[in-house]
Amino acid sequence: MKTIFYHGDIITLTQEKPEAILVEKGKIQKLGNKEEIFAHQDKDTRIVDLQGKTLMPSFMDAHSHFSSVANNLLQLSLIDCTSIQEIQQKLVKYKESEQIKDAEWIIANQYDHNRLPNQKHITKQEIDEILPNNPVVIQHQSGHCGVFNQAGLSALGITSDTPSPEGGKIGKEGNELTGYVEENAFLSYLKKVPLPTIEKIIKAYQKAQEIYLSYGITTVQEGFMVKEMVPLFQELIRQNVLSLDLVAYVDIPSAKEIEEAFVDHIKKYSHRIKIGGYKIFLDGSPQARTAWMRKAYQGEEEYSGYSTMKIEEVENAVKLAAKTQMQLLAHCNGDKACEQYIEAISTSTEIQKLRPVMIHAQLLGLDQLRLVKQYGIIPSFFVAHTYYWGDVHLKNFGEDRARAISPAGSSLAEGVLFTFHQDSPVIEPNMLETIWCAVQRKTKEGIELAKEERISVLEAIKAVTCNVAYQYGEEKQKGTIEVGKLADFVILDRNPLTVDLDQIKTIQVLETIKEGKTLWHK
Repeated sequence: MKTIFYHGDIITLTQEKPEAILVEKGKIQKLGNKEEIFAHQDKDTRIVDLQGKTLMPSFMDAHSHFSSVANNLLQLSLIDCTSIQEIQQKLVKYKESEQIKDAEWIIANQYDHNRLPNQKHITKQEIDEILPNNPVVIQHQSGHCGVFNQAGLSALGITSDTPSPEGGKIGKEGNELTGYVEENAFLSYLKKVPLPTIEKIIKAYQKAQEIYLSYGITTVQEGFMVKEMVPLFQELIRQNVLSLDLVAYVDIPSAKEIEEAFVDHIKKYSHRIKIGGYKIFLDGSPQARTAWMRKAYQGEEEYSGYSTMKIEEVENAVKLAAKTQMQLLAHCNGDKACEQYIEAISTSTEIQKLRPVMIHAQLLGLDQLRLVKQYGIIPSFFVAHTYYWGDVHLKNFGEDRARAISPAGSSLAEGVLFTFHQDSPVIEPNMLETIWCAVQRKTKEGIELAKEERISVLEAIKAVTCNVAYQYGEEKQKGTIEVGKLADFVILDRNPLTVDLDQIKTIQVLETIKEGKTLWHK
Protein backbone atom coordinates (compact mmCIF):
# COMPACT_ATOMS: atom_id res chain seq x y z
CA MET A 1 0.00 0.00 0.00
CA LYS A 2 1.12 3.54 -0.74
CA THR A 3 1.12 6.37 1.82
CA ILE A 4 1.37 10.08 1.11
CA PHE A 5 2.47 12.56 3.78
CA TYR A 6 1.81 16.25 3.10
CA HIS A 7 0.67 19.63 4.48
CA GLY A 8 3.34 20.13 7.16
CA ASP A 9 6.94 21.09 7.82
CA ILE A 10 9.17 18.35 6.40
CA ILE A 11 12.75 18.27 7.70
CA THR A 12 14.79 16.04 5.37
CA LEU A 13 18.29 16.93 6.68
CA THR A 14 19.30 17.25 3.03
CA GLN A 15 19.03 20.11 0.54
CA GLU A 16 15.57 18.97 -0.55
CA LYS A 17 12.50 20.77 0.76
CA PRO A 18 9.55 18.72 -0.48
CA GLU A 19 5.89 19.51 0.04
CA ALA A 20 4.97 15.82 0.14
CA ILE A 21 6.45 12.33 0.46
CA LEU A 22 5.38 9.09 -1.20
CA VAL A 23 6.05 5.88 0.75
CA GLU A 24 5.60 2.36 -0.59
CA LYS A 25 6.78 -1.02 0.70
CA GLY A 26 8.36 0.59 3.74
CA LYS A 27 10.63 2.90 1.74
CA ILE A 28 10.61 6.48 0.51
CA GLN A 29 9.69 6.30 -3.18
CA LYS A 30 9.42 9.95 -4.13
CA LEU A 31 9.75 13.49 -2.81
CA GLY A 32 8.30 16.54 -4.52
CA ASN A 33 5.58 19.13 -4.65
CA LYS A 34 2.03 18.20 -3.76
CA GLU A 35 0.83 17.84 -7.35
CA GLU A 36 3.74 15.55 -8.30
CA ILE A 37 3.22 13.22 -5.36
CA PHE A 38 -0.57 13.05 -5.56
CA ALA A 39 -0.27 12.06 -9.22
CA HIS A 40 0.93 8.66 -7.95
CA GLN A 41 -2.03 7.92 -5.70
CA ASP A 42 -4.49 5.15 -6.41
CA LYS A 43 -7.63 3.84 -4.70
CA ASP A 44 -5.59 2.10 -1.96
CA THR A 45 -3.34 5.05 -1.14
CA ARG A 46 -3.42 6.25 2.47
CA ILE A 47 -3.29 10.04 2.78
CA VAL A 48 -1.72 11.50 5.93
CA ASP A 49 -2.51 15.19 6.41
CA LEU A 50 0.14 16.53 8.80
CA GLN A 51 -2.08 19.54 9.52
CA GLY A 52 0.93 21.84 9.85
CA LYS A 53 2.85 19.54 12.17
CA THR A 54 6.51 18.60 11.59
CA LEU A 55 7.73 15.36 10.03
CA MET A 56 11.42 14.43 10.18
CA PRO A 57 13.63 11.32 10.27
CA SER A 58 12.98 9.26 13.39
CA PHE A 59 15.52 9.46 16.17
CA MET A 60 18.24 6.84 16.54
CA ASP A 61 19.68 5.74 19.87
CA ALA A 62 23.48 5.96 19.72
CA HIS A 63 23.99 4.28 23.09
CA SER A 64 21.75 2.86 25.78
CA HIS A 65 21.00 -0.40 27.54
CA PHE A 66 17.68 -1.76 26.26
CA SER A 67 17.63 -4.71 28.65
CA SER A 68 18.41 -2.49 31.62
CA VAL A 69 15.52 -0.20 30.70
CA ALA A 70 13.31 -3.29 30.73
CA ASN A 71 14.77 -4.59 34.00
CA ASN A 72 14.33 -1.22 35.67
CA LEU A 73 10.60 -1.55 35.09
CA LEU A 74 10.72 -4.60 37.38
CA GLN A 75 12.57 -2.70 40.11
CA LEU A 76 11.96 0.14 42.54
CA SER A 77 13.04 3.57 41.30
CA LEU A 78 14.61 5.90 43.86
CA ILE A 79 15.19 8.73 41.40
CA ASP A 80 13.22 11.28 43.43
CA CYS A 81 14.74 10.43 46.82
CA THR A 82 16.69 13.21 48.53
CA SER A 83 17.31 11.61 51.94
CA ILE A 84 18.15 8.24 53.50
CA GLN A 85 14.76 8.30 55.22
CA GLU A 86 12.95 8.60 51.89
CA ILE A 87 14.92 5.66 50.52
CA GLN A 88 14.08 3.57 53.57
CA GLN A 89 10.39 4.43 53.41
CA LYS A 90 10.18 3.57 49.72
CA LEU A 91 11.90 0.22 50.25
CA VAL A 92 9.51 -0.79 53.04
CA LYS A 93 6.45 0.31 51.05
CA TYR A 94 7.72 -1.53 47.97
CA LYS A 95 8.10 -4.81 49.86
CA GLU A 96 4.56 -4.46 51.17
CA SER A 97 2.92 -3.40 47.89
CA GLU A 98 4.67 -6.06 45.81
CA GLN A 99 4.04 -8.71 48.49
CA ILE A 100 7.70 -9.71 48.53
CA LYS A 101 8.42 -12.51 50.97
CA ASP A 102 11.37 -12.73 53.35
CA ALA A 103 14.52 -14.13 51.68
CA GLU A 104 13.42 -12.83 48.22
CA TRP A 105 15.67 -10.26 46.53
CA ILE A 106 14.65 -6.60 46.44
CA ILE A 107 16.29 -4.56 43.67
CA ALA A 108 16.16 -0.77 43.59
CA ASN A 109 17.78 1.66 41.17
CA GLN A 110 18.35 5.30 40.22
CA TYR A 111 19.53 6.55 43.59
CA ASP A 112 22.21 9.24 43.45
CA HIS A 113 24.27 10.12 46.52
CA ASN A 114 24.78 13.59 45.01
CA ARG A 115 21.10 14.31 45.77
CA LEU A 116 21.46 13.35 49.46
CA PRO A 117 22.20 16.06 52.08
CA ASN A 118 25.74 14.89 52.88
CA GLN A 119 26.50 13.49 49.40
CA LYS A 120 27.37 10.12 50.99
CA HIS A 121 26.18 6.68 49.88
CA ILE A 122 23.60 4.79 51.91
CA THR A 123 25.19 2.00 53.97
CA LYS A 124 24.29 -1.64 54.49
CA GLN A 125 23.41 -0.84 58.11
CA GLU A 126 20.82 1.72 57.01
CA ILE A 127 19.22 -0.87 54.73
CA ASP A 128 19.42 -3.59 57.39
CA GLU A 129 17.52 -1.34 59.81
CA ILE A 130 14.38 -1.74 57.73
CA LEU A 131 14.95 -4.91 55.64
CA PRO A 132 17.09 -7.36 57.63
CA ASN A 133 15.41 -10.45 56.16
CA ASN A 134 15.69 -9.72 52.44
CA PRO A 135 18.81 -9.54 50.26
CA VAL A 136 18.80 -6.00 48.84
CA VAL A 137 20.82 -4.20 46.18
CA ILE A 138 20.44 -0.49 45.41
CA GLN A 139 21.96 0.57 42.09
CA HIS A 140 23.43 4.04 41.61
CA GLN A 141 21.95 6.09 38.78
CA SER A 142 25.28 6.01 36.96
CA GLY A 143 25.09 2.19 36.79
CA HIS A 144 28.70 1.97 37.97
CA CYS A 145 28.23 1.29 41.66
CA GLY A 146 25.69 0.31 44.26
CA VAL A 147 25.05 -0.84 47.81
CA PHE A 148 24.15 -4.30 49.13
CA ASN A 149 22.77 -5.00 52.59
CA GLN A 150 24.22 -7.77 54.75
CA ALA A 151 21.77 -10.39 53.45
CA GLY A 152 22.71 -9.43 49.89
CA LEU A 153 26.42 -9.63 50.62
CA SER A 154 25.98 -13.03 52.27
CA ALA A 155 23.86 -14.37 49.40
CA LEU A 156 26.63 -13.48 46.96
CA GLY A 157 29.42 -14.82 49.17
CA ILE A 158 31.03 -11.42 49.78
CA THR A 159 32.92 -11.32 53.07
CA SER A 160 35.46 -9.02 54.68
CA ASP A 161 38.15 -11.30 53.24
CA THR A 162 36.90 -10.97 49.65
CA PRO A 163 39.53 -9.02 47.69
CA SER A 164 38.55 -6.14 45.42
CA PRO A 165 39.13 -7.10 41.77
CA GLU A 166 41.30 -5.02 39.50
CA GLY A 167 39.31 -2.08 38.22
CA GLY A 168 36.77 -2.36 41.03
CA LYS A 169 36.24 -1.84 44.73
CA ILE A 170 34.48 -3.54 47.63
CA GLY A 171 33.97 -0.89 50.30
CA LYS A 172 35.38 -1.51 53.77
CA GLU A 173 35.94 0.50 56.93
CA GLY A 174 38.71 -1.33 58.77
CA ASN A 175 37.68 -4.95 58.46
CA GLU A 176 33.96 -4.17 58.20
CA LEU A 177 32.08 -4.19 54.89
CA THR A 178 30.12 -1.00 54.17
CA GLY A 179 27.95 -2.63 51.50
CA TYR A 180 29.26 -0.22 48.84
CA VAL A 181 30.66 -1.88 45.69
CA GLU A 182 31.83 -0.16 42.50
CA GLU A 183 32.89 -0.71 38.89
CA ASN A 184 34.05 -4.21 37.85
CA ALA A 185 33.22 -5.67 41.25
CA PHE A 186 29.67 -4.28 41.22
CA LEU A 187 28.95 -5.34 37.65
CA SER A 188 30.19 -8.89 38.25
CA TYR A 189 28.12 -9.37 41.43
CA LEU A 190 25.04 -7.73 39.92
CA LYS A 191 24.99 -10.44 37.23
CA LYS A 192 24.62 -13.03 39.99
CA VAL A 193 21.42 -11.53 41.38
CA PRO A 194 18.51 -13.84 40.41
CA LEU A 195 16.31 -12.70 37.53
CA PRO A 196 12.48 -12.50 37.58
CA THR A 197 10.47 -15.02 35.58
CA ILE A 198 10.84 -15.00 31.79
CA GLU A 199 7.16 -13.99 31.43
CA LYS A 200 7.68 -10.87 33.56
CA ILE A 201 10.86 -9.99 31.69
CA ILE A 202 9.25 -10.24 28.24
CA LYS A 203 6.40 -7.98 29.35
CA ALA A 204 9.01 -5.52 30.62
CA TYR A 205 10.79 -5.61 27.22
CA GLN A 206 7.48 -4.79 25.53
CA LYS A 207 6.99 -1.82 27.86
CA ALA A 208 10.59 -0.71 27.29
CA GLN A 209 10.03 -0.75 23.54
CA GLU A 210 6.97 1.46 24.02
CA ILE A 211 9.07 3.93 26.00
CA TYR A 212 11.61 4.29 23.20
CA LEU A 213 8.87 4.60 20.58
CA SER A 214 7.13 7.27 22.65
CA TYR A 215 10.27 9.38 22.27
CA GLY A 216 10.33 8.95 18.49
CA ILE A 217 13.12 6.34 18.42
CA THR A 218 13.07 3.46 15.91
CA THR A 219 16.63 2.12 16.29
CA VAL A 220 17.88 1.24 19.79
CA GLN A 221 21.02 -0.18 21.30
CA GLU A 222 21.83 -3.02 23.68
CA GLY A 223 24.98 -1.39 24.96
CA PHE A 224 26.47 -4.35 26.79
CA MET A 225 25.21 -7.83 25.95
CA VAL A 226 26.46 -10.65 28.17
CA LYS A 227 25.91 -14.40 27.80
CA GLU A 228 23.19 -14.36 30.47
CA MET A 229 21.03 -12.41 28.01
CA VAL A 230 21.11 -15.12 25.32
CA PRO A 231 17.90 -16.93 26.40
CA LEU A 232 16.11 -13.58 26.81
CA PHE A 233 16.94 -12.46 23.28
CA GLN A 234 16.05 -15.88 21.91
CA GLU A 235 12.66 -15.49 23.56
CA LEU A 236 12.25 -11.99 22.07
CA ILE A 237 12.80 -13.58 18.66
CA ARG A 238 10.52 -16.54 19.35
CA GLN A 239 7.67 -14.29 20.46
CA ASN A 240 8.36 -11.73 17.71
CA VAL A 241 8.40 -8.92 20.28
CA LEU A 242 10.55 -6.35 18.50
CA SER A 243 9.06 -3.89 16.03
CA LEU A 244 12.02 -1.48 16.12
CA ASP A 245 15.64 -2.27 15.19
CA LEU A 246 18.07 -3.27 17.92
CA VAL A 247 21.87 -3.20 17.61
CA ALA A 248 23.71 -5.21 20.28
CA TYR A 249 27.33 -4.84 21.40
CA VAL A 250 28.71 -7.86 23.21
CA ASP A 251 30.99 -8.33 26.18
CA ILE A 252 34.19 -9.84 24.75
CA PRO A 253 34.37 -12.76 27.25
CA SER A 254 30.80 -13.64 26.17
CA ALA A 255 31.43 -13.09 22.46
CA LYS A 256 31.89 -16.69 21.34
CA GLU A 257 28.76 -17.96 23.05
CA ILE A 258 26.64 -15.01 21.85
CA GLU A 259 27.91 -15.19 18.26
CA GLU A 260 27.23 -18.93 18.10
CA ALA A 261 23.68 -18.35 19.35
CA PHE A 262 23.06 -15.49 16.91
CA VAL A 263 25.12 -16.44 13.88
CA ASP A 264 22.46 -15.07 11.50
CA HIS A 265 22.53 -11.67 13.25
CA ILE A 266 26.20 -10.77 12.97
CA LYS A 267 26.46 -7.33 11.33
CA LYS A 268 23.01 -7.77 9.76
CA TYR A 269 19.45 -7.63 11.01
CA SER A 270 17.45 -10.79 11.52
CA HIS A 271 14.20 -10.62 13.46
CA ARG A 272 15.08 -6.94 14.10
CA ILE A 273 18.31 -7.79 15.99
CA LYS A 274 21.86 -7.12 14.78
CA ILE A 275 25.13 -7.92 16.55
CA GLY A 276 27.03 -4.71 15.85
CA GLY A 277 30.34 -5.36 17.57
CA TYR A 278 32.09 -5.40 20.94
CA LYS A 279 31.89 -3.19 24.06
CA ILE A 280 34.61 -2.51 26.61
CA PHE A 281 34.82 -0.27 29.70
CA LEU A 282 37.95 1.81 30.35
CA ASP A 283 36.83 3.76 33.42
CA GLY A 284 33.85 4.75 35.53
CA SER A 285 31.56 7.70 36.13
CA PRO A 286 32.44 11.38 36.68
CA GLN A 287 29.54 11.99 39.08
CA ALA A 288 30.61 8.93 41.10
CA ARG A 289 34.25 10.18 40.97
CA THR A 290 35.47 6.99 39.28
CA ALA A 291 36.18 8.46 35.83
CA TRP A 292 39.91 8.17 35.02
CA MET A 293 41.48 11.62 34.70
CA ARG A 294 44.86 12.97 33.60
CA LYS A 295 44.84 15.36 36.58
CA ALA A 296 43.49 14.84 40.09
CA TYR A 297 39.91 15.58 41.07
CA GLN A 298 39.19 18.98 42.58
CA GLY A 299 40.27 19.03 46.22
CA GLU A 300 42.41 15.89 45.86
CA GLU A 301 46.18 15.84 45.79
CA GLU A 302 46.62 12.56 43.96
CA TYR A 303 43.30 10.75 43.35
CA SER A 304 42.34 10.90 39.68
CA GLY A 305 39.98 7.92 39.38
CA TYR A 306 41.27 4.70 37.91
CA SER A 307 41.36 2.45 34.89
CA THR A 308 39.35 -0.74 34.55
CA MET A 309 41.51 -2.32 31.81
CA LYS A 310 45.25 -2.55 31.20
CA ILE A 311 46.52 -1.11 27.90
CA GLU A 312 47.44 -4.64 26.78
CA GLU A 313 43.84 -5.74 27.31
CA VAL A 314 42.53 -2.76 25.33
CA GLU A 315 44.98 -3.48 22.51
CA ASN A 316 43.87 -7.14 22.49
CA ALA A 317 40.26 -5.97 22.12
CA VAL A 318 41.35 -3.77 19.20
CA LYS A 319 43.13 -6.73 17.58
CA LEU A 320 40.07 -8.97 17.99
CA ALA A 321 37.75 -6.34 16.50
CA ALA A 322 40.11 -5.78 13.56
CA LYS A 323 40.48 -9.53 12.97
CA THR A 324 36.72 -10.17 13.00
CA GLN A 325 35.89 -6.87 11.26
CA MET A 326 33.57 -5.89 14.12
CA GLN A 327 33.04 -2.38 15.42
CA LEU A 328 34.47 -1.56 18.87
CA LEU A 329 32.73 0.66 21.41
CA ALA A 330 34.66 1.84 24.48
CA HIS A 331 33.22 3.50 27.56
CA CYS A 332 35.54 6.47 28.26
CA ASN A 333 34.45 9.29 30.57
CA GLY A 334 37.73 10.74 31.81
CA ASP A 335 40.41 12.21 29.57
CA LYS A 336 42.95 9.60 30.70
CA ALA A 337 40.58 6.81 29.62
CA CYS A 338 40.14 8.67 26.32
CA GLU A 339 43.92 8.80 26.01
CA GLN A 340 44.19 5.04 26.58
CA TYR A 341 41.58 4.31 23.90
CA ILE A 342 43.17 6.70 21.40
CA GLU A 343 46.54 5.03 22.00
CA ALA A 344 45.08 1.56 21.41
CA ILE A 345 43.20 2.62 18.26
CA SER A 346 46.37 4.22 16.89
CA THR A 347 48.02 0.77 16.72
CA SER A 348 45.63 -0.57 14.05
CA THR A 349 44.79 1.06 10.74
CA GLU A 350 42.26 -1.75 10.22
CA ILE A 351 40.21 -0.82 13.29
CA GLN A 352 40.23 2.83 12.22
CA LYS A 353 38.21 1.84 9.12
CA LEU A 354 35.52 0.24 11.31
CA ARG A 355 34.28 3.48 12.89
CA PRO A 356 35.36 2.91 16.51
CA VAL A 357 33.17 4.72 19.02
CA MET A 358 34.15 6.54 22.21
CA ILE A 359 31.11 6.28 24.46
CA HIS A 360 30.35 9.29 26.73
CA ALA A 361 33.64 11.19 26.13
CA GLN A 362 32.51 13.58 28.87
CA LEU A 363 35.94 15.00 29.63
CA LEU A 364 37.62 14.40 26.30
CA GLY A 365 40.37 16.99 26.11
CA LEU A 366 40.28 19.59 23.36
CA ASP A 367 43.92 18.73 22.69
CA GLN A 368 42.79 15.14 21.97
CA LEU A 369 40.32 16.04 19.20
CA ARG A 370 42.97 16.11 16.48
CA LEU A 371 43.88 12.48 17.19
CA VAL A 372 40.22 11.49 17.47
CA LYS A 373 39.71 12.79 13.95
CA GLN A 374 42.97 11.30 12.64
CA TYR A 375 42.03 7.80 13.82
CA GLY A 376 38.40 7.93 12.73
CA ILE A 377 37.00 7.70 16.27
CA ILE A 378 33.37 8.76 16.74
CA PRO A 379 32.71 10.40 20.12
CA SER A 380 29.19 9.76 21.35
CA PHE A 381 28.57 12.47 23.93
CA PHE A 382 26.22 12.10 26.89
CA VAL A 383 25.57 15.81 26.45
CA ALA A 384 22.64 15.92 28.90
CA HIS A 385 25.27 15.71 31.66
CA THR A 386 25.48 19.48 31.24
CA TYR A 387 22.01 19.73 32.78
CA TYR A 388 21.75 16.69 35.05
CA TRP A 389 25.22 16.72 36.62
CA GLY A 390 26.85 19.93 35.44
CA ASP A 391 26.72 21.39 38.95
CA VAL A 392 28.29 18.23 40.38
CA HIS A 393 31.04 18.32 37.74
CA LEU A 394 31.89 21.91 38.69
CA LYS A 395 32.58 20.67 42.23
CA ASN A 396 34.43 17.54 41.10
CA PHE A 397 36.59 19.05 38.37
CA GLY A 398 36.69 22.81 38.83
CA GLU A 399 35.62 25.52 36.40
CA ASP A 400 37.84 24.89 33.39
CA ARG A 401 37.34 21.13 33.03
CA ALA A 402 33.67 21.03 34.00
CA ARG A 403 32.56 23.84 31.70
CA ALA A 404 34.06 22.06 28.69
CA ILE A 405 32.34 18.70 29.20
CA SER A 406 30.87 17.14 26.06
CA PRO A 407 32.83 19.42 23.70
CA ALA A 408 30.47 19.25 20.73
CA GLY A 409 31.26 22.76 19.48
CA SER A 410 34.99 22.11 19.37
CA SER A 411 34.41 18.73 17.74
CA LEU A 412 32.32 20.36 15.03
CA ALA A 413 35.01 22.98 14.44
CA GLU A 414 37.63 20.20 14.19
CA GLY A 415 35.52 18.30 11.66
CA VAL A 416 34.87 15.39 14.03
CA LEU A 417 31.58 13.55 13.44
CA PHE A 418 29.81 12.91 16.77
CA THR A 419 26.56 11.56 18.12
CA PHE A 420 24.47 12.12 21.27
CA HIS A 421 22.90 9.57 23.61
CA GLN A 422 21.19 9.28 27.01
CA ASP A 423 22.70 6.03 28.31
CA SER A 424 19.20 4.92 29.31
CA PRO A 425 18.16 3.87 31.88
CA VAL A 426 20.49 6.47 33.42
CA ILE A 427 18.01 9.08 32.09
CA GLU A 428 14.98 8.78 29.85
CA PRO A 429 15.74 8.44 26.10
CA ASN A 430 14.39 11.93 25.50
CA MET A 431 16.03 13.15 22.30
CA LEU A 432 14.36 16.55 22.28
CA GLU A 433 15.63 17.25 25.79
CA THR A 434 19.11 16.20 24.64
CA ILE A 435 18.91 18.59 21.67
CA TRP A 436 17.93 21.36 24.11
CA CYS A 437 20.89 20.49 26.36
CA ALA A 438 23.30 20.68 23.41
CA VAL A 439 22.13 24.10 22.24
CA GLN A 440 21.70 25.69 25.69
CA ARG A 441 24.28 23.96 27.95
CA LYS A 442 22.68 25.04 31.23
CA THR A 443 22.98 23.22 34.55
CA LYS A 444 20.04 22.59 36.88
CA GLU A 445 21.13 25.64 38.86
CA GLY A 446 21.11 27.72 35.67
CA ILE A 447 24.86 28.01 35.19
CA GLU A 448 25.90 28.28 31.55
CA LEU A 449 28.71 25.91 30.55
CA ALA A 450 31.18 26.93 27.82
CA LYS A 451 29.07 28.82 25.29
CA GLU A 452 31.65 27.98 22.62
CA GLU A 453 30.63 24.32 22.96
CA ARG A 454 27.02 25.08 22.04
CA ILE A 455 25.92 23.96 18.59
CA SER A 456 23.01 24.81 16.33
CA VAL A 457 19.68 23.00 16.54
CA LEU A 458 20.28 21.52 13.09
CA GLU A 459 23.65 20.03 14.11
CA ALA A 460 22.10 18.69 17.32
CA ILE A 461 19.34 17.00 15.31
CA LYS A 462 21.96 15.40 13.08
CA ALA A 463 23.69 14.03 16.19
CA VAL A 464 20.58 11.96 16.99
CA THR A 465 19.65 11.01 13.42
CA CYS A 466 21.97 10.86 10.41
CA ASN A 467 25.19 10.86 12.43
CA VAL A 468 23.93 7.84 14.37
CA ALA A 469 23.06 6.13 11.12
CA TYR A 470 26.68 6.65 10.09
CA GLN A 471 27.91 5.33 13.44
CA TYR A 472 25.97 2.12 12.78
CA GLY A 473 27.07 1.89 9.15
CA GLU A 474 23.44 2.38 8.11
CA GLU A 475 23.69 5.79 6.45
CA LYS A 476 22.38 4.37 3.14
CA GLN A 477 19.18 3.14 4.81
CA LYS A 478 18.44 5.59 7.64
CA GLY A 479 19.01 9.02 9.11
CA THR A 480 17.68 11.38 6.43
CA ILE A 481 14.60 11.61 4.24
CA GLU A 482 15.82 10.57 0.80
CA VAL A 483 14.47 8.38 -1.99
CA GLY A 484 15.35 4.73 -1.37
CA LYS A 485 15.78 5.01 2.38
CA LEU A 486 13.52 3.43 4.99
CA ALA A 487 10.41 5.40 5.85
CA ASP A 488 11.42 5.83 9.51
CA PHE A 489 9.76 9.05 10.65
CA VAL A 490 8.71 10.96 13.73
CA ILE A 491 5.91 13.55 13.75
CA LEU A 492 6.30 16.44 16.21
CA ASP A 493 3.77 19.04 17.32
CA ARG A 494 6.22 21.87 16.52
CA ASN A 495 9.30 22.45 14.41
CA PRO A 496 12.50 22.38 16.51
CA LEU A 497 14.25 24.53 13.89
CA THR A 498 11.82 27.43 14.33
CA VAL A 499 10.68 27.46 17.98
CA ASP A 500 12.46 29.45 20.68
CA LEU A 501 15.43 27.47 22.00
CA ASP A 502 13.97 27.15 25.48
CA GLN A 503 10.84 25.57 23.98
CA ILE A 504 12.66 22.67 22.30
CA LYS A 505 12.42 20.39 25.33
CA THR A 506 8.63 20.96 25.49
CA ILE A 507 8.02 19.75 21.93
CA GLN A 508 5.79 16.68 21.91
CA VAL A 509 6.23 13.50 19.89
CA LEU A 510 2.86 12.80 18.26
CA GLU A 511 3.63 9.71 16.18
CA THR A 512 6.49 7.29 15.52
CA ILE A 513 6.62 5.52 12.16
CA LYS A 514 8.85 2.56 11.26
CA GLU A 515 9.09 1.63 7.57
CA GLY A 516 5.84 3.43 6.84
CA LYS A 517 3.91 1.79 9.67
CA THR A 518 2.76 3.71 12.72
CA LEU A 519 4.10 1.97 15.82
CA TRP A 520 3.18 4.61 18.40
CA HIS A 521 0.95 7.65 18.54
CA LYS A 522 -0.04 10.03 21.28
